[in-house]
Amino acid sequence: MFQVDWIKMWADYTPERIAIEDAHTGQCFSYQDYFQYSCRLANHIKQEYNVSEGDRIAVLSTNEVEYFFLFDAIKRIGAIMAPINFRLTPPEISYILKDCQSSLFIHQQQYTETIQQIENVAIPKQVMEFDGPQGIHKIISDSNISDLELTMVGDLDTSCLILYTSGTTGFPKGVIISHGVMFWNSISTGLRLNLTQDDVTLSFLPFFHTGGWNVLTTPFLHRGAKQVFMRKFDPDQVLSLCDEKQVSILFGVPTTLDVMARTNTFQKVNLDSVRYAIVGGEPMPIELIKVWEDKGVPIRQGFGLTEFGPNVFSLSEKDSLRKIGSIGLPNFYIDVKIIDENGIEIDEADQIGELALRGPACTQGYWNNPDATAKTIRAGWLYTGDMVKRDEEGYYYVAGRKKDMYISGGENVYPAEIEQVISSHENIHEAAVIGVSHDQWGEAGKAFVVLEEGAHLTAEQVLVYCRERLAKFKTPRYVKFVSELPKGDSGKILKRKLNR
Repeated sequence: MFQVDWIKMWADYTPERIAIEDAHTGQCFSYQDYFQYSCRLANHIKQEYNVSEGDRIAVLSTNEVEYFFLFDAIKRIGAIMAPINFRLTPPEISYILKDCQSSLFIHQQQYTETIQQIENVAIPKQVMEFDGPQGIHKIISDSNISDLELTMVGDLDTSCLILYTSGTTGFPKGVIISHGVMFWNSISTGLRLNLTQDDVTLSFLPFFHTGGWNVLTTPFLHRGAKQVFMRKFDPDQVLSLCDEKQVSILFGVPTTLDVMARTNTFQKVNLDSVRYAIVGGEPMPIELIKVWEDKGVPIRQGFGLTEFGPNVFSLSEKDSLRKIGSIGLPNFYIDVKIIDENGIEIDEADQIGELALRGPACTQGYWNNPDATAKTIRAGWLYTGDMVKRDEEGYYYVAGRKKDMYISGGENVYPAEIEQVISSHENIHEAAVIGVSHDQWGEAGKAFVVLEEGAHLTAEQVLVYCRERLAKFKTPRYVKFVSELPKGDSGKILKRKLNR
């Protein structure tokens, strides 16, 4: 069986080397600690909750250092973790719980009130608190609980993670991540970014997102390197920690790097240890690239998606200005092609088509959704829905999105889900949502609303209705009332004709 137990191997090779340092408490966890705690937690979950191979374990928690050990413990049992976005509303959480059919639900105490609003049929029979007197910290610290070494169940084809992304049909889809996807993504990432065991990075991306696990976290764990853990993004703290902890690789999106560059702290820190900053999500403005390069930090643009990688393309720092706007070249072990509207591969430069990917870092499909899987993965190729072009030198550029999805503050937002909620209001006839430019979040939602005849609503009433049913990042920022929505002959709403 192919070895997938990276933590055990580093615990054997370099047991005292630091894997995780908690920036809030200063506590350090060696690879030996990491392995021991995950084994102890795995034994407890297996014995107390009778969780077995293939079972799903749903987790609702903010980022906490114990999350690292929990994920490794779940993999050790052969179960599958389904982390839930803690910003979701009770109806959204309910849908995910029912869809993944989890055997165990682990949640923080602070979400007890939220959980009480979830329909009973969605709540698993077994519930465990993440924190509190009987929480994970208590378990891993209790020497009376067995830390007998558990051989990690499964191989590269074994599923270990389900990441829910909003769907164009209005319902979230669970992307299945296997050990193999994480393995090949980490190999490709390590080769492309020249990772070493001496590298240090900051971990602050949410663990319900592929970025939280697979942009740098799992590649760093695979390499035996060090991560400094933060519960959330704080621009001043990130900058200070870069100097204090000698961070060598920094990750962010243009919005976070812009926020950091505007702080007083940015002028005070030297950032000499940072080899480069990796930027994803969207192209970074050239002016902002220059600000960071003037500080001595080169920028590497990247691109990927939950269903593949997510580290698919990378633009070398030496090309950050010469190829501004490009996502760079494909990473290792990834086949790429561009497909036109007739399904024909495009070979010519500067011709726009849909990006298709093939390789071992591709998802196995969508959980409990064979139709969506069949539409997305065809003949071994994953059709991304992203429109791209390739220049004469082979560098790729994102031209747009085939789907209506837009990105707000680094979060993917799919209008169909929002439209479904807005249209459920008794006084609203129909609605259409698009992404529009926003100074702080990059993009934000704008809802075009057609009221029922004789009905009266204010924009604020529509927004309140959304806030009660949608996460904050999905709630539109703007509402415009219109008498009708532009439609084509088939009755489909023509969003391109909406006034932005």
